[in-house]
Amino acid sequence: MNKSKKNNDSNLPYLKERVCFDPILPLYPKIFIIGTKPGNQELRKQEYYANNGNSFWKIIYEVTEEVFSKNYADRIDLLKRNHIAIWDICQFGERVRPGASNVKNEVPNPINEIVQMYPSVKQIVFNGQKAHDLYFKHFTEIEGIIYEVVLSTSPANTRFSFREKLNNWKTTIL
Repeated sequence: MNKSKKNNDSNLPYLKERVCFDPILPLYPKIFIIGTKPGNQELRKQEYYANNGNSFWKIIYEVTEEVFSKNYADRIDLLKRNHIAIWDICQFGERVRPGASNVKNEVPNPINEIVQMYPSVKQIVFNGQKAHDLYFKHFTEIEGIIYEVVLSTSPANTRFSFREKLNNWKTTIL
């Protein structure tokens, strides 16, 4: 056997990669925030919204009126204390390049199954239009749930200032 022979992977079919984390689910979530998928920095750090340019955590701390922390465990505790669940719509997909809208042939997470398991959920908030569009590509509305789209907290969303994003989130979150 020739050990120096390289394996030619170019003949293998493209496999979908998992592009999400497990959900953050408090005991009785009231609000379920749905993103699209984690970016490269989030995947490297294995943390939701780990990109310093993403305003998600700053906005969540402002909305909940709590003291900001950079500690990820503190951030997860903040969500749980405030009955906020988070997850991404894409479970698997083919990543064509960085960015929330650059996954094709996505397989969604079972969002509606989770919502139905937690009757305490009253609102689904989509972190950006892409999350909304993918949700409604794969799911239908659940009766009794309020659906809202907020301005994306992504650093790629430079059309709006932090203050505009914050005000939008404050007027949307129940």
